[in-house]
Amino acid sequence: MEAQPLAGRTVAVPESRELEVFAAMLERRGARVLRCPLIAIHDAPDPAPVLAFARTLAQGGFDDLILTTGEGLKRLLGCIERHEPALGAAFLEGLKKVRKVTRGPKPARALRQLGLRPDIAASPPTTAGIIACLQDEDLHGRRVGVQLYDSETNQPLMGFLAAAGAQAQSVAPYVYAQGSAAEAVAKLLEQLACGGVDAIAFTSTPQVERLFAAAQADAVRAALANTLVAAVGPVVAATLARYGVEARLMPAESFFLKPLTTALEAALRDAPRSCPQPE
Repeated sequence: MEAQPLAGRTVAVPESRELEVFAAMLERRGARVLRCPLIAIHDAPDPAPVLAFARTLAQGGFDDLILTTGEGLKRLLGCIERHEPALGAAFLEGLKKVRKVTRGPKPARALRQLGLRPDIAASPPTTAGIIACLQDEDLHGRRVGVQLYDSETNQPLMGFLAAAGAQAQSVAPYVYAQGSAAEAVAKLLEQLACGGVDAIAFTSTPQVERLFAAAQADAVRAALANTLVAAVGPVVAATLARYGVEARLMPAESFFLKPLTTALEAALRDAPRSCPQPE
């Protein structure tokens, strides 16, 4: 039987939402997984603005809908189900009719789970990519719904839409909060600094931001210098770069957990091994 390709490797996983899915992929390949979810995701504290946005879509109030995350669409649907289930059918009907613009594969996958697909897919899957794919569209007078990433206002995108003459309305269906306790994050940084981790795989921007909020930036950069830093896609890689860290590994095309796992497997197969750390 072929040896497990990641046997003897230690991979740190700061993912929260799909932590066990990601960990299982790595463990099946023989890796020891350090679970340290850096963030938690919660529904927006006030459902009223989320429901108002959903009603606008259901009533045909948008010509375009920009989905920046798959989580955003899922949280919109969840808010409707919990607080105003009678709105669900009309919302889905409105979703069918509106022109759908997606940033990256996750919102596209969330649409496919509903039997729908994007009309315009941003490339690259970033805010700049959304702006680029809409640059030549006539947006004057168009009513555009924008699902925000967390509670970020995304001024570059909203400013572009305003300058193009669009009437934009945004919604933030979820918020991020701290995940693991400070002690667990400090232990992760210690293990990274000691060279006891072969790779750390970041799957969202808030994970990077939380890690850098947990200690002095120079200390975090020094700890990450002792491991292979992987990013699930260009948005996360750009965030790492903003903090002075190079993502030395990223899937070439599909920015999902499985391609990230495959890339980690290929990179670590013949790389020097880290020093084992005590549990």
